[in-house]
Amino acid sequence: MYYDGHIHTPFCPHGSSDTFEMYIERAISLGLKGITFTEHAPLPHSFIDAAPTKDSSMKHEQLGKYFDTLREVKKFYKSKIEIFTGLEVDFIEGYEEETNTFLKEVWPELDDAILSVHFLKVQDHYFCMDYDENVFRDLIEQSGSLSAVYSLYFQTVKKSISHSFGDHQPRRIGHMTLATKFQKLFPPDFSYEKEAEEILTALSERNMYLDYNGAGAVKPYCLEPYPSNWIIKEAQKRKIPLVYGSDAHSAKGLGQGLDQLVSTATLTSPLLLNRAK
Repeated sequence: MYYDGHIHTPFCPHGSSDTFEMYIERAISLGLKGITFTEHAPLPHSFIDAAPTKDSSMKHEQLGKYFDTLREVKKFYKSKIEIFTGLEVDFIEGYEEETNTFLKEVWPELDDAILSVHFLKVQDHYFCMDYDENVFRDLIEQSGSLSAVYSLYFQTVKKSISHSFGDHQPRRIGHMTLATKFQKLFPPDFSYEKEAEEILTALSERNMYLDYNGAGAVKPYCLEPYPSNWIIKEAQKRKIPLVYGSDAHSAKGLGQGLDQLVSTATLTSPLLLNRAK
């Protein structure tokens, strides 16, 4: 029995049309004890989606329907599985105040939340870094090197941890090593151990948690979870809680990457880590 704390929904414009019920029935069939739906939160109003297809997140006007639907399915499946209402919120450098305003708005609805970095700013241009290998190649060219991209990514993750959203602080950091998504195409010839350790130190100091994300294990140019085994082992030494997340964008994606997680890793329920209501 385990929890999946990172699941998307039909509200995701770059995902599938699988219904909430399809995800939930699949979760029950897999024996999951609980799940968190963490749809990509609407981007800040003044931010222009950097994805070429402009489909990174749901729209602000869809939030009401998203929360209403979750209330309905939570009630219907109450006796079969724990369902938590969540969002995956983007940390975008330069848009912290708008993000803070948004978090205050939605906080009463949330049981759970993930704070993730998908957008990197190079000079005055933002890149959706994980969109595809072509965007990632452009990001390398504009940054000057692969090493510079990794450095910028980890610096931005550190900023997401150190930035205070006050009483509306998402406490789980999403896919900490997303920069490795294309590592088979662009293999790093440098170490990022120092940056990873600094992030783990920051997490520990702020009593925050890690999304142990199985999606990387099924990405053809990554083939390992986010973060990798050595980082997970170090996180365990520091007693940083781990919440497994499939990052599923379809019902069949539930449970992905589980077989590649560190066998000794202790996985925690999002409910136990949730803020006091």
